[in-house]
Amino acid sequence: MEAQMSTTVTPSLGGGSNRIVAVNITTPTNAVNLQNHQEEKNTTHQKPGWRKFVSHVGPGFLVSLAYLDPGNLETDLQAGANHGFELLWVVLIGLIFALIIQSLAANLGVSTGKHLSEVCKAEYPIFVKYCLWLLAEVAVIAADIPEVIGTAFALNILFHIPVWAGVLLTGLSTLLLLGLQRYGARKLELLIAILVFVMAACFFGEMSYVKPPASGVLKGMFVPKLKGEGATADAIALLGALVMPHNLFLHSALVLSRKVPNSVRGINDACRYFLIESGIALFIAFLINVAVVSVSGTVCTVGNVAQTTADQCSDITLNSASFLLQNVLGKSSSTIYAIALFASGQSSSITGTYAGQFIMQGFLDLKMKTWARNLMTRSIAITPSLIVSIIGGPQGAGRLIIIASMILSFELPFALIPLLKFSSSSTKMGPHKNSIYIIVISWILGLAIIGINIYYLSTAFVDWLIHNNLHKVANVFIGIAVFPLMAAYIGAVIYLMFRKDRVVTYIEPEKDDAMAQAHLETGLNNSFGPRDVTPVPFREDLAHIQLPE
Repeated sequence: MEAQMSTTVTPSLGGGSNRIVAVNITTPTNAVNLQNHQEEKNTTHQKPGWRKFVSHVGPGFLVSLAYLDPGNLETDLQAGANHGFELLWVVLIGLIFALIIQSLAANLGVSTGKHLSEVCKAEYPIFVKYCLWLLAEVAVIAADIPEVIGTAFALNILFHIPVWAGVLLTGLSTLLLLGLQRYGARKLELLIAILVFVMAACFFGEMSYVKPPASGVLKGMFVPKLKGEGATADAIALLGALVMPHNLFLHSALVLSRKVPNSVRGINDACRYFLIESGIALFIAFLINVAVVSVSGTVCTVGNVAQTTADQCSDITLNSASFLLQNVLGKSSSTIYAIALFASGQSSSITGTYAGQFIMQGFLDLKMKTWARNLMTRSIAITPSLIVSIIGGPQGAGRLIIIASMILSFELPFALIPLLKFSSSSTKMGPHKNSIYIIVISWILGLAIIGINIYYLSTAFVDWLIHNNLHKVANVFIGIAVFPLMAAYIGAVIYLMFRKDRVVTYIEPEKDDAMAQAHLETGLNNSFGPRDVTPVPFREDLAHIQLPE
């Protein structure tokens, strides 16, 4: 009798993790199939390490594209033009912290079988759940604003289309993106990655031409400093562009597209491979970000800067930054820069669309077709971008990118704190929870970023109230409206930090059943009887979303 395949949901305790797996239900007489499966499992475990690693490659590199989006490029350019190399330490700390929390997000997905938004839904009361969902959606929209404006700038450079018209045309880029996806998601991602690395090669080439002083670069990277007007705001914008909340939801879900053996060994191996992959991808992103800041800082601040260059640097935006590459690319610098900028915006659109899909699915258990989700997010992001580009032109659109990055930085605690708590909890992760060293380091860095955000939020607002030209009565009403919101923000952060987790999502195996324990270690599950075999956990509900294989 042939084996029958059925989808089974492993029962959870207290509303916890439901691993969706394909269960091979065999009859007692089907010993041959069981033996074949055991041989297949043994072959899998004997697979060379590099082949196992390659099978896990994908999620980390896809997530890393978000660290090279137009928002990153804009904040890097302005940080270099305004402060030279002094904010490189922010890039270093931001990407080290990004590596830590992205690996925690991957570990959460692998160990629990749920992505971050699903665990939040299971853990928090309904009011908190909806608040977190709304904040996550705002983060996706804020991340999409730089992509909209970056694409509009690229169209402006290539075809001399006004920025506001380019913003409207970015809606069509959604259709272009979806059309290319028909040829395969991985082919599309490879094409976009190549185009993005064209920009990277341009900045590395320019970097070798302008030769930034090594001492200045190293000092800026390892000596924290916040001097000069707007340094704190630029540092927060850099952090917001580097460490984005929607990426945490995205990474914890993307790893579920990989078939991880349901065993202690399989989970540990997967976590290690995802960490290595994220480390490689984010190191490449770090080098590119450092190159952009160094080129901008060298051209705009080192030596005797020509008056024309100084004027360009004083109001640098993505729309005008191609002059930085003229030494290497000459007259073609603007065209190649625009193509790479367009690719950067579209690659980030992929990550934003997937993140929004997982957020909506996890919090609300709703699913949208990819084109509908992409179009909805892009349409919402177009509105503020269009208004600002009409009123403020390219300069206003460039400042909107900085504002969007700051919004992402302020949004970060509402994804970061749940992730830090869940990944450090034995009720969520069991034996795979964070070590004490990771707990201490991640919380120190996380609280430092949250503290900087709160400090800047309060001091900047108070300074604006004191120095603006509005009537005193207007300032009083503004204060009455804003101060409660600031208090609510701080209160929400404190609530998430100190609320005790109540839901158990980790199921302890039966220690008194020797066969069950042996099956656990070898990747088998004995929940359905001694002859039944459970292969790897796999999220079939994610199959309709085009993911890299």
